[in-house]
Amino acid sequence: MRVLLKLRLESSPDAAWAAIRAPKGMRDVSRPFTTFGSLEPDGFPSFWSPGEHRVLLRAFGLIPIGEQVINISFEERDDGVRIMRDYGRGVSGPLALVRSWRHSIAISGTPGGTTLYRDQLRFEAGALTPALWLGYWAFWQWRGRRIRRLARTWQPRVPLIA
Repeated sequence: MRVLLKLRLESSPDAAWAAIRAPKGMRDVSRPFTTFGSLEPDGFPSFWSPGEHRVLLRAFGLIPIGEQVINISFEERDDGVRIMRDYGRGVSGPLALVRSWRHSIAISGTPGGTTLYRDQLRFEAGALTPALWLGYWAFWQWRGRRIRRLARTWQPRVPLIA
């Protein structure tokens, strides 16, 4: 199933790209419903690097949902579209019920200097897919509201890692 957001954000594409490259951005748009804790030895980096990153998710910061591997890659196309992809997987808890996870966020500029933000999740969880879709859809709507609000405060920053 698929969940999709398409938003015009009051931020520059460079600022939006920096925000999605930072674990802080993920945590900010997910609160308070979902909180993320790093399971990496050194904690969260300032910016995601390509590859796998283990996290622990909690509902409302209290109830463990399970461990997840975020498997990130980045693409910067010739047409100016920048894409972050996550082909991660749930490791434990209810997250492990999801058999396929394909999450992508595309950032591009608009003629007015704002950002076109496209956020798509495709997932499969067998017979549970329709029930999970409802939860993911509701969560994506929350994220969309948070993203619109926070985008006004985003600043372009250069990742310390490629």
